Amino acid sequence: MKGLTTLYVPGCDHAGISTQSVVENMLWRREKKTRHDLGRTEFVKTTHAWSKEYHDSIMGVLRRLGGSLDWSREAFTLDDERSAAVKEAFVRMHEDGFIYRSNRLVNWCTQLNTALSNLEVDNKELTGRTLLDVPGYDRKVEFGVITHFKYPIEGSDETIEVATTRVETMLGDTAIAVHPEDKRYKHLVESGAKAKHPFVDRLLPIVADDYVDPEFGTGAVKITPAHDPNDFALGKRHNLEFINILNDDGTFNHNAGPFKGQKRFDARYGVTEELTKLGLFVKKEDNPMKVPLCNKSKDIIEPLMKPQWWMRMKDLAEPAIEVVKKGEIKIKPETSERIYYNWMNNITDWCLSRQLWWGHQIPAYFVNVEGEQADPADNERWVVGRTEEEARKKAEEKFPGKKFTLEQDPDVLDTWFSSGLWPFSTLGWPKETVDLKELFPTSMLETGWDILFFWVARMIMMSLHLTGKVPFKEVYCHSLVRDSEGRKMSKSLGNVIDPIDIMDGISLADLNAKLRVGNLDPKELKRAEQFQKTSFPQGIPECGADALRMALIGYTTGGGDISFDVNVIHGYRRFCNKVYQATKFVLGRLGDITPRATIAKSGKESLPERWILHKLSLSAKAVNKALQEREFSASTQIVYRYFYDNLCDIFIENSKVIFEEGSDEARESAKQTLYTAIEGGLLMIHPFMPFLTEELWQRLPRREGDKTPSITVASYPEYMQEFDDAAANDEYELLVDCSKGLRSLTSEYAIKDSATTFIQPLDQKAHSILQTPTSRPSIVSLAGKVIQDTTILPLDDAAPTGCAVYTVGSSATVFLDIKGRIDIDKEIQKAKERLAKANEAAEKQRKIMDAEWEEKVSPAVQEVEREKLRAVETEARNWEGSLRQFESLKLE
Repeated sequence: MKGLTTLYVPGCDHAGISTQSVVENMLWRREKKTRHDLGRTEFVKTTHAWSKEYHDSIMGVLRRLGGSLDWSREAFTLDDERSAAVKEAFVRMHEDGFIYRSNRLVNWCTQLNTALSNLEVDNKELTGRTLLDVPGYDRKVEFGVITHFKYPIEGSDETIEVATTRVETMLGDTAIAVHPEDKRYKHLVESGAKAKHPFVDRLLPIVADDYVDPEFGTGAVKITPAHDPNDFALGKRHNLEFINILNDDGTFNHNAGPFKGQKRFDARYGVTEELTKLGLFVKKEDNPMKVPLCNKSKDIIEPLMKPQWWMRMKDLAEPAIEVVKKGEIKIKPETSERIYYNWMNNITDWCLSRQLWWGHQIPAYFVNVEGEQADPADNERWVVGRTEEEARKKAEEKFPGKKFTLEQDPDVLDTWFSSGLWPFSTLGWPKETVDLKELFPTSMLETGWDILFFWVARMIMMSLHLTGKVPFKEVYCHSLVRDSEGRKMSKSLGNVIDPIDIMDGISLADLNAKLRVGNLDPKELKRAEQFQKTSFPQGIPECGADALRMALIGYTTGGGDISFDVNVIHGYRRFCNKVYQATKFVLGRLGDITPRATIAKSGKESLPERWILHKLSLSAKAVNKALQEREFSASTQIVYRYFYDNLCDIFIENSKVIFEEGSDEARESAKQTLYTAIEGGLLMIHPFMPFLTEELWQRLPRREGDKTPSITVASYPEYMQEFDDAAANDEYELLVDCSKGLRSLTSEYAIKDSATTFIQPLDQKAHSILQTPTSRPSIVSLAGKVIQDTTILPLDDAAPTGCAVYTVGSSATVFLDIKGRIDIDKEIQKAKERLAKANEAAEKQRKIMDAEWEEKVSPAVQEVEREKLRAVETEARNWEGSLRQFESLKLE
């Protein structure tokens, strides 16, 4: 609509962990089979079928919502083109030294049986002892405590006390560390004393290290290098043994001695019991701590030693920070930019390997040299290649004259590796395509703030390294839509709202039924059903795509997350009806009009016409500015106010008088203005409500010579200096405000007929406006059916008595005669209560709007809050005036 070349690329990533987890759960629940029963090939085939079904559903929703996407370019991260790009990127970055193989601690999810990056781990804050549900355990497991126990010192009666929040990991202890200057333990360090493990045949050296805080706990720290990140680093420094005690499924292996085969948290209790029997248990205390959870399965994460593929991030992060600092990429809102800097400045290496079958199998091959034993963790024993043939050539060069076989790593890449290539892989990279040349870098990425690191940061780093260019020039981070209880929408909680159900409407019974045919954990089913019953007791009413779109855009403030409320969306459905009815009325009034070829004034427009054209021009200016500055919520308010308040409630109502009582010339002018006003309104609303506006725009007569086939490519309204008419705005606003005052008073006092009303100007300008011949008819036409006429008082007349009062700013006062029509005592009491309430609201609003507040919020939000203050201050003045009138009536 702005006349620019645009491309909006549709597509999906393959969501490796989530998809495989869902399909595995589905297989088990339906057929009692695991992926291993099917085998890799068949399992991937099954997952592809499931993925296609849900892909079609997602794309169907995007089409139903009116997404203006280029469907001919639809991409999927596992399709052939993207797979080729993944192999190319992996090989290049390996050759450039950014990807390497190493046996390091990883975040291991025993439930999903895969490693995770740090970003896929949620840290749950505990203030003390807490019992948590852990997948695979019937009873809750205790966390948030610290256990003190003693190790005997070999060859003596002495013991050394240590403390831990994970007592079961003592089975993997290989040392005890103390501070070098701690006098309590200096003799043990200097004598080379060792602690004796009570359950396995193992002696633990006592080492001195500055890492230990002598003031914390006992000043002696148990060291488990293979199961703790801090202990890992200390173990490297002191050349300690790295002993893994866990199997991949969370049970203990042979290194755990008598606890072999036990589940890790069953052993937690068992170890404590055995320590107690041996007299080595000291005490257990509350301990505030963080518990790492897999954000997919909610399993407790275990640090485990695993040979994996890693990406060096620091050197990639530096240029990615620089392009944002220089403004080559703008991240909005500013809070997201600050979070971006913080994470990038503290970035750690990225674990790329995932022990899954669904995804891009890593294009790396282990070289098995005949007659030689080699460690799979050895980086030098691996070669990478876009094809196995390429990998074989590299192996031949690396191991000349030796016989070998190649074995491809069975692991797959983290989903975000392929997603990180998205901006350029979808345009043809690594090929030098016309699209890549003409359309890259892209202009804007719009995404949820929660994947700023998963996706946005990685796209920037990978794009800069692989293409030498930024992937986009702007990032807009939208809010997340949460449920009415403020929870993130999640399939595992059963609180996801299907957009189709909002568009089409759905009964509560059918909502419940959808839960039961899904993949929801039976434990969560009852809670999910209760949530639906509480949130949607009558189901979800049909709202349509346009209402859903505009509601979501209206929610987008660039601030906090959104708590979903179907009533807000249904409110926009009523707005859709208003737009439809207004356009239908206009079409009826226009008849066989031929709209002028150009949008221009004739010079013969009446005051209401000049006013609506002024509002159209200023609204166009405001909405363009709001969209340009990504003030999306403000943009919806601007078009809503123009169409609903200005066009429907005021100008269309006033135009009825012109059509019924005006001259032929006045009616023709009103028709042309009405056409321009409705055309501009539909065009302004179109990006928010595409379907309704297209339908109605097609029914409007075209301007002379206009061959535009669709509203989607019609010109978006712009500010027109010719229509800017401040004088007309001031004059007509006074009439509008007076009519609002009349409506408000008759409504407040339930006056149904024969209302006697007065309007008194308070300054010469207002007096001149109100004395023009068309003023009173305009006010009466806008005031509603109760008002048949009103009296315009002279400027210097005394105010009428026995009236309710409504102040119109500082320009005029509206009076409603209520003598003999109300209970005076009752109304005095009500007026006092309303006045007190209005004053209280005004004071509360003033406190919100302090100097600090002005610095924090955008100008658009400031104006909204100032308008709230003006409204309550006006209300207070009205009740003050009415109260004076009522009290004088009582004295008569």
